[in-house]
Amino acid sequence: MLLGELEVALDVGRQLDALGVTWLVGGSVASSILGEPRATSDVDLVADLRGRHVNPLFAALVETYYIDEAATMAAVKTRGGFNVIQLASMTKVDIYCSADEPLAREELQRRIFVDVDGQRLPCASAEDLLQKLLWFVEGGGVSDRQWRDIRGVIRVQGEALDQAYLTRHATSHGVMDLLRRALGE
Repeated sequence: MLLGELEVALDVGRQLDALGVTWLVGGSVASSILGEPRATSDVDLVADLRGRHVNPLFAALVETYYIDEAATMAAVKTRGGFNVIQLASMTKVDIYCSADEPLAREELQRRIFVDVDGQRLPCASAEDLLQKLLWFVEGGGVSDRQWRDIRGVIRVQGEALDQAYLTRHATSHGVMDLLRRALGE
């Protein structure tokens, strides 16, 4: 299951760990781990990267990854995203700088750890993967892929989902109707 992508995520993650950066795997890789597996072409990481981390991260990755230092700094300043590409495998890692807002901070605090060949991989919690509802809305509400991921996590996790947490964040982000729809399907 996605072993190549997970190995690359762990490799980049080791560099983030060395810098003291809190991070997790999110997106389709995480929803495949906690929901229903599907093919993906990259790995999404969420990291609390700050300006002081950019130069050392660049230095740690530049020999084995394509990384644009200016794009990385711009992403950190805007709390946006950038990518790195492992040169040996051409596996792309999209790194999103964690937003400075309650949901994003809580997502990093609530990360769970899954075992990958004896290594601990930090992963978004099932409830935080439902942040895909926000991406679904941002994409105009037409992404079958995002909706399938949402439904897959709900089907697999079922009653284990923290309904109070979901309701609180869905309400605060204006997607409560979508959450009800996803839970009801």
